Order: sequence, then C-alpha cells, then structure tokens
Amino acid sequence: MGWGVVDSVGTRLVYVASGAVSPPAKDDLADRLAALYEGLESVLNTHSPVEAAVEETFVNKDPVSTLKLGQARGAAISAIVTCELPVFEYTPAAVKQGRVGNGRAEKEQVQHMVRVILGMQGKM
Repeated sequence: MGWGVVDSVGTRLVYVASGAVSPPAKDDLADRLAALYEGLESVLNTHSPVEAAVEETFVNKDPVSTLKLGQARGAAISAIVTCELPVFEYTPAAVKQGRVGNGRAEKEQVQHMVRVILGMQGKM
C-alpha cells in the first residue's frame, strides 16, 4: 500500500514524505491486514495529517482479488478513522482527471504530473 503526505502552503502543495507499507507475501491474510493497519497508523502518528484520502475500490475480473483489495482498504480506513481523521474517497479516474486532465491517463503520466505539481522533477 503506497502512501504520500503533502502539506498545503498557501495555494501550493509541498511534498513531505512518501513510501509503502509492504507486509511479507508469505504471511497469511490476517497478518498482512494487521501489518497494513499498523504501518499506516505509524505513518499517521509520525506525520500528523489533518485529513486522508483513499482510492475507491475498482472491480477486477478476479473476484477474489477484488475482495482482498476491499479488505486492505478496510484496514487502511480503520487506521485513519482510529486517528480521528476525515476520510475522502476518490475513483482512480477522478484522480487521473484531476491531475492529468484525462480519466484514462497512464500511471506514468499521473506520476509525472504529481512530480511537476510538487516541484519534484527527477525525484521519487
């Protein structure tokens, strides 16, 4: 699960930190979900954000993968609300539309625009 923290300074967004919570794939599902929760909780406690956003679930062709994604989102949302933060949810298409101007943009296009917006060309 990837995460990023940005700060709002006037009308600018400023990069603070980013990373990923990656539980070992060999662990069983319950342990991986607990690791996601604890990892995100640590990020929230370290950076003290005032709100959080998560991607809405999309439906894969594989229902088992979709269910696991939903469980991971549940762990993330639980960590966020436990820290008493408001949670905003966005579809992948809405994020792409807002950053690139095209709801079907490729991941690389979105990454490029995020770097531009945050003044991070050449970083990440």
